[in-house]
Amino acid sequence: MEVIDTHCHVSPVWFEPVETLLFHMERHGVAHAILTQLLGQTDNTYQAQCLERYPGRFTSLVAVDAAATDAATKLRVLAAAGARGVRMRPDTRAAGGDPYALWRVAAEAQLTVSCVGPAASFLSAEFCDLLATFPSVSVLAEHLGGWGRPDCDGSPATLDGIKALARFPNLHLKVPPLGQLVKRAPQLPAGGRTLDLAPARVALDMLDVYGAERLAWASDFPVVSSREGYGNALAWTLELFAQHPLSVREQIFAGSARRLFRIGS
Repeated sequence: MEVIDTHCHVSPVWFEPVETLLFHMERHGVAHAILTQLLGQTDNTYQAQCLERYPGRFTSLVAVDAAATDAATKLRVLAAAGARGVRMRPDTRAAGGDPYALWRVAAEAQLTVSCVGPAASFLSAEFCDLLATFPSVSVLAEHLGGWGRPDCDGSPATLDGIKALARFPNLHLKVPPLGQLVKRAPQLPAGGRTLDLAPARVALDMLDVYGAERLAWASDFPVVSSREGYGNALAWTLELFAQHPLSVREQIFAGSARRLFRIGS
């Protein structure tokens, strides 16, 4: 089964260079990865170089400085150069007279928006209005809509709120590594799986609500290396979904990503 990783960070100045990611991809059979720009970095040169050096292995998901007056122009240039997505926060608004300028460019250029932020930001009325205003823009909410972030309150109300967002057909969720959903045991066994899959069943709940075509697996490389590690992150997430039909797993681990980022087109 093909696997596409929708959330990887590479950089020569922070985290790891692309060759480290390639090592893990080749070792664990991952065909393609979405290079997701780091927060605070709006120079997308390195990601573009990675695509040139390793054709067919990567897609670039870029970032721009929303406070710059030429942000929309820069995003158009990046899209014309081959970017297939842009990373923004739910409350990202452009400087100047049109606060939605970047979202309009995303719509025009068919860019998928990878949205990063706490769960509360996804549950805001402003974000719901944004999804309704730009129904043609595919939005991919990182960390299971913020549920996998350490700042999530973990309340039933928050979980129900993320599920309720499924009413917007353009909203999708990244399925994070299970180490984001399950706390590590204080004492690790010598071998075998070291995470309890039961708390991670929240991802299966999201599958029931959103459907496989709106979920996409994400490793969160290289941050995952400080938890369960890349190979375990993939293997244990595959195990979590193992009881579902192959067609469902194909969507979550590759199909959704191919469609959202127009991979191969």
